[in-house]
Amino acid sequence: MAKSSSKMIVVMFIVFIFGINSLNILTPDREFSEMENRMLSQIPKFSIKNLLSGNFTDKFEKYVADQFVFRDYWVGIKSDLERFLLKTKNNGIFFGKDGYLLEDYKKPGEQLIKNIISINNFADKLPDVQTYLLLAPNSIKIYEDKLPMFADPYDQLKSIEIIKENLNKKINFIDIYKILEKKKEEYIYFKTDHHWTMRGAYYAYQEFAKRVGFKPYSIKDFDLKIVTDSFYGTFYSKANNRHIKPDSIELFIPKFNINYRIDYVDDNKSSNSLYEYSYLDKKDKYAFFLDGNHALIRIKTSLNNGKKLVIFKDSYSHCFIPFLANHYEEIHVIDLRYYKLNIYDYIKEHKIKEVLFLYNVATFSNDVSIFL
Repeated sequence: MAKSSSKMIVVMFIVFIFGINSLNILTPDREFSEMENRMLSQIPKFSIKNLLSGNFTDKFEKYVADQFVFRDYWVGIKSDLERFLLKTKNNGIFFGKDGYLLEDYKKPGEQLIKNIISINNFADKLPDVQTYLLLAPNSIKIYEDKLPMFADPYDQLKSIEIIKENLNKKINFIDIYKILEKKKEEYIYFKTDHHWTMRGAYYAYQEFAKRVGFKPYSIKDFDLKIVTDSFYGTFYSKANNRHIKPDSIELFIPKFNINYRIDYVDDNKSSNSLYEYSYLDKKDKYAFFLDGNHALIRIKTSLNNGKKLVIFKDSYSHCFIPFLANHYEEIHVIDLRYYKLNIYDYIKEHKIKEVLFLYNVATFSNDVSIFL
């Protein structure tokens, strides 16, 4: 009887291994994981050189791991097991209280100083241009009280102070920490994503307007609309915690009349809306704002006030820009990760006198593309 049971277990094990390997061979490779929100490794090209160097073996291991059949299911099982074992962090994401996922922030290194020097040099090269720097703290700073026990991220306020102390006096620093801390009970950051919400961006816009010298619109000047309540963001993809509620995306719609033309220069396409609704049916729903990342976006409005602004940015700007578009005739949005032409020539050619650098603290601390 015992021998029969042992044979049955061996047979089942062989069938399982054979079945899994057969499925791995027959299942088409995927290019992108919606759950993890990243590109998946593809089968590497074989060569004797790559084999001897070990590159082929390393890439093939990553390929097998990424293309393993039912990968999303196994990743979810792994996450469930880790949560059962009371693990409080996965892939750099803390499991916070009240459903908050919060990304760890490490003490910045030399790149932070390099980025400060870079925008200082920018201000020196264009002394007739008014330059602003707005740094958005990340949710891990605003919601420190949500962190699990023994979590010890580096204090982002210390990084902000380093930036202030070393910033060119020609640059106006827009400090928004206090207003966001004051409004933290409102829905100003997503719980499953690294961005702030449009409401959080609204309060930052108010502070920017006060410093620049124009009157911001009241929240009563907008109709507020929830365009989706099923948004799972980048933190969700990294943490792989399946048992968490999705975020909603709130839209501020002006009650006043204004028209826009948005040119996505790199894709050679245009729109009359600051929002791309098709993304609400996809995983990357935050790309609803300004169609996601582009090297260069030009926004022209029906205003005739002659005001022009260039924004050097990360994706935090995407739900912030719609507020500024109600005050400027032209806004030129440049992402330095992708834009490779001369920015000084661009600013002079378009006769722009105002520049805003808008980044979140984590990105500004580590981004190697802020090279001006």
